[in-house]
Amino acid sequence: MMEGKALIPIERIENVIIQIREHKVIIDTDLAKIYGVTTRKLNQAIKRNIDRFPPDFLFQLTQKEKEEVITICDHLENLKYSPYLPFAFTEHGAIMAASVLNSERAIHVSVYIVRAFVKLREMVSTHKELALKLLELEQRLESHDEQIQAVFEAIQQLMTPPAKPRKKIGFVVKEKQAAYGRRSIKHKKG
Repeated sequence: MMEGKALIPIERIENVIIQIREHKVIIDTDLAKIYGVTTRKLNQAIKRNIDRFPPDFLFQLTQKEKEEVITICDHLENLKYSPYLPFAFTEHGAIMAASVLNSERAIHVSVYIVRAFVKLREMVSTHKELALKLLELEQRLESHDEQIQAVFEAIQQLMTPPAKPRKKIGFVVKEKQAAYGRRSIKHKKG
């Protein structure tokens, strides 16, 4: 590790990673600051080694994307004065930039960049898992709602009187016998 110089904390790197074109990227001015070089020096090194940067490593922003980035990221406000469209580095592009800069700081800081991207991926994965669990819970509750509704309907059916009176079940006590109390049982012999 580099001694005497403090490396960039992962939280600072996480704060400059933004999403453009469905990619998590670092804008060239932020990457240059992280690597301790000027944006001009970084972009010159990239242009000299452009064959190392396929489109999934590096792409240049459109004017509209540049304006959106300036609006969203206060720390990139100075980009509005630049006549150039900035470059966006994906995780792999940011690491490749360290290899073309070939400085000790760039090599050490690239490890922190990888860790920051990995941490963000883990956070996204956790959110996806949580969203799936919430969806499962919601579906389970919906099925419970259906079951509870079925129970209520069954109770309502039991509570409503039948349209046609039912025939009474059991025996009928005659009034005379009821007046004398218990009736005697006669056994037939036979």
